[in-house]
Formats: sequence, structure tokens, C-alpha cells
Amino acid sequence: MEIKKEIAMKDEQVKTIEKNAYDVIVVGGGIAGVSAAVSSARLGKKTLLIEKQINLGGLATVGLISWYEPLCDGEGKQMVGGMAEELIKLSIKNGFDNLPKEWGGESGNKLHKDRYSTYFSPTFCSLSLDTFVEENGAEILFDTYATYPVMDGNVCQGVITENADGRSFYPAKVVIDCTGDGSIFDRAGVETEFGENYLTYVVHETDHEKAKVYVETGDMTKLRSWKNSGSNMFGKGHPENMGKLTARNAKEINEFISFGKRRLMQKYEGTNRLEREILTLPTMPQFRVIRRIKGAYTFTGEELGVRFEDTIGSTGDFRYRGKHYHVPYRCLYNAEYPNLLAAGRIVSAVGDGMEVLRVIPSCALTGQAAGIAASLAIDDDVSVANVNVSELQKQLKERNALFED
Repeated sequence: MEIKKEIAMKDEQVKTIEKNAYDVIVVGGGIAGVSAAVSSARLGKKTLLIEKQINLGGLATVGLISWYEPLCDGEGKQMVGGMAEELIKLSIKNGFDNLPKEWGGESGNKLHKDRYSTYFSPTFCSLSLDTFVEENGAEILFDTYATYPVMDGNVCQGVITENADGRSFYPAKVVIDCTGDGSIFDRAGVETEFGENYLTYVVHETDHEKAKVYVETGDMTKLRSWKNSGSNMFGKGHPENMGKLTARNAKEINEFISFGKRRLMQKYEGTNRLEREILTLPTMPQFRVIRRIKGAYTFTGEELGVRFEDTIGSTGDFRYRGKHYHVPYRCLYNAEYPNLLAAGRIVSAVGDGMEVLRVIPSCALTGQAAGIAASLAIDDDVSVANVNVSELQKQLKERNALFED
């Protein structure tokens, strides 16, 4: 028997167990996913958050990119509020920080920036996110892959999962893709596009000298520091003559991870093994962008000062000072798919627009909007594209989202 036919026969023998139905299923427990799940649950929707890891937070925690980018414009004006502000406070509730005093910081630790931003403990942040989600009424399903959406034409009926139970089907009225790689949208048939990345492999390390500084100052941010074997956000350290990297398939993802690990070990060559230690390795690929949806609007970053009729809130640019943007709701959906929403790094954005929307505050902003929009779509029995935008904006403002110019 041909191998493909044998596999197909065995696949047919695998039972798919139908589980409980939900109003909203959120796939991916990063910052966007947590924000979406909590926002949906707070509005009384039966919500399930599916996470393939055993810890929440995504790139910010298990990915070790534990700097909460600015909520302000760098010139003293706060641009992002709502869920993003809730989560910056949660990120430092049980761990260290270096939040500036003018933005509520109390640690006195040396600042990384003078903006409304902070380093935080990825471990304590992740633990805090568990409690946050559960206390707000959403259920979490850890150690579970959401492999495929089940489609009836362009309508998503729910998602297929794989975990210790085997293969299961979870029905849902609305599904929010917060995977970071757009896999639910892609497998539903939505047109998507891949992004390009500089090599990144960040670990958290310590050594004797850092320990001395910590003992002298009490500043935990000096005990636990980043070491990047690839590049920083602006590409410094990217291997010479290496093109930017994508995550189109398993082969490319594994090459990205393996090359980053090899370069890390090279950076430790010749160092005293008794005087340094790697505290934590990332447990996910640290791609900044993988795949984005092609939505009803594509945000480019050229929209400085533009206020859209369907704005879901304002934001700045973590790289620069004084830049003001509004984020259109249309970036979160493709109008041909009535019950699919996107949030986080996969929303419809390119270029500078993607740089603005892929970071923690913007992921929280789009996640919060997606969770509320999902609830409104269910209540009014309409497509996500036909959600009452005025009501969406009203609900966001009531939850302290900002709409600054």
C-alpha cells in the first residue's frame, strides 16, 4: 500500500470528539489573546482561550521579549489606555520593574527609557496572566494546538484541536485568531502575506558582575539581562550577507531557531563557565512578524494624525517620539468571513504600520477591540464587518481606551 493512502486510512480512523460549544473562542494566549478573551468574558460571553504552551503571554513572556513598549508618545502624552494600561500594571504587580516615577513607578530602578514603559519579569507576568484570565470568567485550555478551523463556506463553525484527549472539535459563534502566525485565518481560506525578520535569539542571563551590581543597588533589572545572539529590533548583529528570514514552513522556522542557538553558543566561547549562567531559554520562535491577514484596510504607518471613522483607539510609535496614530477596526477582519476576527501581530498592516501594531500596547488594544466586537456581533446577530462601530467605540471608551490626537 502506498504510504499516503495508508496515512489517509489511519486518519479516517481517528475519532473527533465534539466538546462544549462557546460563544467566543480565542486561539493564542499572548497579550492580544488574553486581552480578547477577557474583554469577551467581561461582556458575559462564554469564552475559551486556547494556548499551545503551558504558560500565557506569548512573545512577551515565553518568548522573553519582556519590555512593555511605551503607552505614551515620548513627549508626555499618554496615547494608549484601556486593556494595555491594565496589563502594564499587571506585568509588574508581582515582579520587578523600572517604570518611571511620573508614570506611577515606585521601584526606583534605573530607567531604560523615560517613557511610559518598563522591563518586567516574564515569569511572574505569565503567572499573573493566568489569574487575570480566570478571575474575569474566561476558560483556558493549555497544551493544546488549534489545528484547523471548521468551515461551512466562509462561516467558521469552530476549531479542531489536538491535545492529550486526542482530536476534538469546539463549536463557536465567533473565533478570534491571536496566534501570531495567522494560521486560523490562513487555513480558513483568507488571503494572507508573510513578513520578513532579522535573526533574533534572546535569552536571559546573569553573571558574577551583574550579581555584584544587584547586591549594591538592589536593582533586579541588573541581575537578569538580555543576551541576543541574533539582532536587535533595528537589525544590528544580523549575520552579514544573510537575507531577512520568513516563517513560511517548518523547515524555515527550524533553521531560524537552530541558527540562533548556534550563534548564542559561539558568543559564550572563551567565557568562564563558572561565572555566568543562562537563566531562561525562549520556548517559542522569536519572530516579530510571521503572517498577516489582508483585511478590509491595510495600515501602513503613513496615517499620521488620521482619525478613522472606525477607529478603535490611539497609539504612538515605540521607536520615535511625537508620532500619533489611530487604528481602524477594519484591520481586524476580512469582510468575506463573517465570524472571524484577528488581533495582535497578524492584523492587516505593513511596513511602519506593522512596526506600530505588532508591539505589546497595540496587541492589547486590538485584542480588547476584537473581544468587544465579537460580543457585539453575537448580540446583534451580524457579521463582524457590520458591528455597530459607534457602540464599539462607546464600549471601548467606557473601559478607558484612549482616542487621542
